[in-house]
Amino acid sequence: MGVTKTDLFSKEQNELACYAKVLAHPARIAILQFLLKSDRCINGDLVNELGLAQATISQHLRELKNAGIIQGSIEGVSVSYCIDTTNWYKIQQLLNVLFDGLKKPEPKDCC
Repeated sequence: MGVTKTDLFSKEQNELACYAKVLAHPARIAILQFLLKSDRCINGDLVNELGLAQATISQHLRELKNAGIIQGSIEGVSVSYCIDTTNWYKIQQLLNVLFDGLKKPEPKDCC
């Protein structure tokens, strides 16, 4: 999306588009699913779980963290990550508003 065109859209539309862009990679979805399942993880666990290189996982974690979807804390030499619940529920609400906008179409109303 061009920098000069974002002003044509609402704050919510821009926010949802940014979150969707970050979520639009299967490795990031897998990372989020792992975090949701385990509630917390150490970076090395993801290498074993996903089979991706440490550098690749670190790049995806950085994108998720920069978007505010996850948060991390340093414990010694390890970094633990978890879902940022405030933003998680915000994303859920934005998606719900979008999906709830579909009215059940009558069969003749659909193309």
